[in-house]
Amino acid sequence: MMAASSRTGTSKAIWWIAGTVVVVIALYTAGWFYTASILREKTLLLLGSRSDAGISASCDDAEYRGFPFQIGLYCTRVDVDDNVNGISASFGALRSWTHVYNPKHIFWELDSPSEIRTSNGLTVSTSWLLLKSNLITKLKGIERSTMTLEKPKTTIVSSATGQTFDIAADQAEIKLRQDGADLNASIALENATTTAKGLPQLLPPTTTSISVNFENRAGVLDGSDRGGLALRGSQGRLREFKADLGQGQVLTLSGPFSFDDQGRMSGKLKLRMEDIPAWQKSLTAAFPDLQSTIGTAANMLQALGGGSKASLDITIRRGKVFAGGLIPIGEIPPV
Repeated sequence: MMAASSRTGTSKAIWWIAGTVVVVIALYTAGWFYTASILREKTLLLLGSRSDAGISASCDDAEYRGFPFQIGLYCTRVDVDDNVNGISASFGALRSWTHVYNPKHIFWELDSPSEIRTSNGLTVSTSWLLLKSNLITKLKGIERSTMTLEKPKTTIVSSATGQTFDIAADQAEIKLRQDGADLNASIALENATTTAKGLPQLLPPTTTSISVNFENRAGVLDGSDRGGLALRGSQGRLREFKADLGQGQVLTLSGPFSFDDQGRMSGKLKLRMEDIPAWQKSLTAAFPDLQSTIGTAANMLQALGGGSKASLDITIRRGKVFAGGLIPIGEIPPV
């Protein structure tokens, strides 16, 4: 028979093991919910939330899921308000999650549609089939983010000028990354089309990309930038805007830019165009009534470039756009 002392020792060991398991589970559960709160904070931070800068983000009907191996935050609707700069945004349902073993890497999805409104009368409405994103966080805030949208369609309306633009694509990819004190942003659109109110589609589906550096705006990602979501007061460099129609029809735009306190853009950009005769053919097909004007412009560009390629300086002064610094060609509404 087992001695009483042996049974007592065994019982103590069992209770010790059971107690340890309970403590571990309790600590793990507490850690899970703590990490879940961090997930909520980081996700809303990416959307711009920062109370000390007058920016708030709400997550309606927030619910945590995925215990024990995943941590997920689910909301039925997300709203962001930047009361200082007069910007508000609304989005559909949000689903974000991370793995317990790697909480710095967060995945999230957002349902269509979204709408962004500014006090200057600019409204940007976007719909999509699927939006997927992942982001890498650091000790305070977010270091970089990648977002992919399937079948996005955006409508931009300016009540100040009455201008309306529709942009659609098969797929869009948006990347944001901190580069020291600067913020690097890039957007790529696959088979993109752009139309303006009252006008036919300007060009056939185009592969378009844009890469921009915003000086001293890295804090937009980690939440330390008091400018919040606004472009007012920002400056930087358009590294490259590229539109490629295929078969050598390429247009690029690059150069420094800035926005004043009213959101009006200024800059000095370099426009480069390749295969001008092919561009002339495409534009003439889109605007047959402007055949003579397009032909004159094409001849002028070829004379400037000395062949089928050309470069042209584009100057923007407080929203007004000039070709060669002298010829007015349009106006960009405040942002």
